[in-house]
Amino acid sequence: MTVVTDHMKSVHRACKILGIPRSIYYYQSRRDYQPVIKALQAHIGRHPTYGFPKAQAYIRRAGNSWNHKRVHRVYKLLKLNLRRKGKRRIPARIKQPLEQVNQPNEIWSIDFMQDSLLNGRKFRTFNAIDDFNCEVLAIEIDTSLPATRVIRTLSQVLELRGKPGKIRMDNGPEFISHKFELWCKEHQINLQYTQPGRPMHNGRVERFNGTYRRDILDAYLFEDLWQLKALTEEYVEEYNNERPHKALNNLTPKEYLLKYGQLTSHQVKPDLPTVQQDNNIVL
Repeated sequence: MTVVTDHMKSVHRACKILGIPRSIYYYQSRRDYQPVIKALQAHIGRHPTYGFPKAQAYIRRAGNSWNHKRVHRVYKLLKLNLRRKGKRRIPARIKQPLEQVNQPNEIWSIDFMQDSLLNGRKFRTFNAIDDFNCEVLAIEIDTSLPATRVIRTLSQVLELRGKPGKIRMDNGPEFISHKFELWCKEHQINLQYTQPGRPMHNGRVERFNGTYRRDILDAYLFEDLWQLKALTEEYVEEYNNERPHKALNNLTPKEYLLKYGQLTSHQVKPDLPTVQQDNNIVL
């Protein structure tokens, strides 16, 4: 007590000045938190991601009979409590099955993939395809692909291809961001979100993701992103111009686009007798 030590007052006089009983001055807490602190620190050192309930269970199994309130008091004093991350609420999505696409730029499907380089560094790919002829519109590759990169990539595709009527995607944070929704609204593009946990609702791009993973990501080891980007460019060129697709009557996406690109919604694609070369899409 500073009044006693600094002003050389007696305990009786100091307590009388402060208006407190002398028992407070002589009081010594019998609580010894050192064993609890050591037990908690040892547990957190081994399991830094475990929360308090798991820590209390470990401490009780070690033979300690401390009350959970006492352990939790020390747990908070040491600031070991983990911050809870609240999930962003996603609006209820209506089930929308895959539609029969009858013309180019009617529906685009987009999705992300993730993999790692030879040194363990992770990267992502942003894939976009046209549902009409399964043509790969873009594959953007980088270690980080925020909503601004998605917008930039789609803007480049729009300059060459024209805008789609709809874009189908999942509920990833880049796709439900305000920037992306505002960009689609400015270009009058309808957004078609799949139901959470239902990747089959975006089956066309998921089918391409599996092919791209088998042919490129799982087939090679990459030391850096430049190797992956160079091989991906060659793969996209071959996929769109040389590779026959069973779903397209063994035509390539570009051949199918030239042949059936002018069909309207009431016409059937496979039974068209003539080849229509004239179309409004810039390849």
